[in-house]
Amino acid sequence: MPALKRTDYTARIVHLGYMPATSDDSGLVESHALDAMTLEFGGNRQDAHFGITRPSCSRVTQQYERGTEIGNVRQLSILSAEEMAQIAGGLDLAQLDPLWLGASIVIEGIPDFSHTPPSSRLQCERTGATVVIDMQNRPCHVVAKTIEQVEPGHGKSFKSKANGKRGVTAWVERPGDLVLGDSLRLHVPDQRAWAPTLL
Repeated sequence: MPALKRTDYTARIVHLGYMPATSDDSGLVESHALDAMTLEFGGNRQDAHFGITRPSCSRVTQQYERGTEIGNVRQLSILSAEEMAQIAGGLDLAQLDPLWLGASIVIEGIPDFSHTPPSSRLQCERTGATVVIDMQNRPCHVVAKTIEQVEPGHGKSFKSKANGKRGVTAWVERPGDLVLGDSLRLHVPDQRAWAPTLL
């Protein structure tokens, strides 16, 4: 019996981008838009987060000493256009530029996307390229600083307004190409929600 269920939800890719490996040390997000992206097992080779492994960061300090080499499940940052619009409204902005957020992929069409179950898959219906959702992403002070520089007075509350709407981190399970407008099918784990009090 399949462990992953194909759902009726599809998403359309409305933005592709990458964070270059080099930086000017400004402490700001510096990302670039793409019309197409090639995904390898390590992610997008152009991106600073590319790699099969990575040094551990603040997200996993309860599991590892910072800098420990671990598997890289943070190859991509995927956001929802609908949730970005909600964040923008909370910041009194007309819109949020995905380049300010360092988004790898922005999609539209899946409600409550940031709470998609971990281990869900997004599979490109054109090429079969597939990414695995690791966990919800967290709002970042670097993004807040970037927004504040571009739109003074609007970035400081980013972390609170983006809480629970910052999208997800993901890693590549099946390599392939993505282009703007591609359709991604959501597949979710076939299991009930964790409920330890029921045991």
